[in-house]
Amino acid sequence: MPKKILLIEDEENLTDLYKMRFEQEGFQIIIARDGAQGVETAIKEQPDLILVDLVMPKMDGYQVLKELRSNDKTKTIKIYVFSNLGQKEEVDKGFHNGANGYLIKSSLTPTELVETVKKIFKGEHVGLTEPNSNSNNK
Repeated sequence: MPKKILLIEDEENLTDLYKMRFEQEGFQIIIARDGAQGVETAIKEQPDLILVDLVMPKMDGYQVLKELRSNDKTKTIKIYVFSNLGQKEEVDKGFHNGANGYLIKSSLTPTELVETVKKIFKGEHVGLTEPNSNSNNK
């Protein structure tokens, strides 16, 4: 049974590229084009991994994280922020809202993203790290 990935991303040209690469590698990939659809799809499909952009219509990625982490059906799914927003504040806020990891979109080609996801499924640490517990997070 192939691993199921939910990509919550509103940029259609990007999702088409990612979908093609993931399918070439044997993954099942589901696309949601906005945050609200992403939450609904995650609950219904129960993916093995969710990649969520932060800047989207209807519900931003932070709201998606909060919704998924507060729902019993999705609270244990691995969720990685996949965004071009890489400032410390955004990264900290992503982790604070329940992200398991943080990937910078502009630094990964579709092929590199697939390789990164393979590492995630192997349990390897990838992407930006969670802020340490003694920082001043809000």
